[in-house]
Amino acid sequence: MIPRYTRPAMAAIWDQENRFRIMMEIEILAAEKMADLGTIPADVPSALRERAKFDVARIAEIEKETKHDVIAFLTNIAEHVGDEARFMHQGMTSSDVLDTALSVQMTQSADLLIAGLDAVLAALKKRSIEHKDTLCVGRSHGIHAEPTTFGIRLAGHYTAFARAKDRLVAARADVATCAISGAVGTFATVDPAVEEYVADRLGLRPEPVSTQIIPRDRHAMFLATLGVIASSIENIATEIRHLQRTEVREVEEYFSTGQKGSSAMPHKRNPVLSENLTGLARVVRAAVVPAMENVTLWHERDISHSSVERIVLPDACMALDFALHRLAGLVDNLLIYPNRMMDNLNRLGGLVFSQRVLLAMTQKGISREDSYRDVQACAMKVWESNGTLSLRTALEDTPDVALHFTTEELDALFDFAPYIARRDAIFARVFPKG
Repeated sequence: MIPRYTRPAMAAIWDQENRFRIMMEIEILAAEKMADLGTIPADVPSALRERAKFDVARIAEIEKETKHDVIAFLTNIAEHVGDEARFMHQGMTSSDVLDTALSVQMTQSADLLIAGLDAVLAALKKRSIEHKDTLCVGRSHGIHAEPTTFGIRLAGHYTAFARAKDRLVAARADVATCAISGAVGTFATVDPAVEEYVADRLGLRPEPVSTQIIPRDRHAMFLATLGVIASSIENIATEIRHLQRTEVREVEEYFSTGQKGSSAMPHKRNPVLSENLTGLARVVRAAVVPAMENVTLWHERDISHSSVERIVLPDACMALDFALHRLAGLVDNLLIYPNRMMDNLNRLGGLVFSQRVLLAMTQKGISREDSYRDVQACAMKVWESNGTLSLRTALEDTPDVALHFTTEELDALFDFAPYIARRDAIFARVFPKG
């Protein structure tokens, strides 16, 4: 991922330094248990702890000749350790080190992403509670439907990210596995106790059947989870983009002093953050299909998955990490215009109350079909009046309404209170602890 969309903490996880550091720790931990089992001399682990180190540039130089990254890595460490290095990697295969290190990197990434989700959740909760009573129009198909509150709308997004966190916690647990089982995963050359020891020290679990690699359905599920989170980001970003349109202007991204919206038009204040989030979501989701295709490998292993993972895992994690923190800041600083929301809510002359009138007519003994016909006929007149007629006025000329409703009863149908009467019940479900 390019630096523009990369936060340093996530970049550090996928940096070669961190990867080789994890790989070296795996080798040392394996040596500790092998020494304990008597497979290698007892002094080897201490020699590794004291002298093992690596140089990324030197590993790359060796790999040019060996055409094998793990051998280059081991050779470089041996240059520092000396004779004891011959006991490293005893009975192990490359994937034991590579896959286990990748598991650690994914769990480290998941922890950062969970922290990013927490930041988004905190921002959404704060703004949702702040605007619990802020009336706005709900829309279906982009068209005015019925009143709601902006707080309820944000609470819906909060629940999506709460589900996202649950899924990511589960996905983290799913990829937190360790494989130290040797060629084709039979433990013929390495004791299962070594795998258990390394797993325990790294906060992982032994992979039940590794076949030589950790099954890639785990990685596919991890990336699929990131893809769903990205879709939830795009969902709220698209909402903000629509609400910031000039004709709507119910919310607006914070526009800082000195910020410029256009090189040509000085008046522009564009939803650039939301648009950026929409694009980043596409990048994250683009990793999902390749990850699914990585599940299918030849027999006990091949490396068709390797090149894919070296690209999509770092990029997806970095892009999503950046997007989550950008979204948290966007929500936290979002400019919200309640007066404009109310103006838009009243824009169609009370058409948003049509269902209340329909239901009230059925309660008066009028058939639903006749009620719907009369209310719709009035509503169409309001639509076509270009704002000169209200639904309340149009209904007065409807015989069934005039016959069955007093003026006070009809007025009561055009009240916003019922639409927010149960907002506390909704909020109690979303924020049970307040």
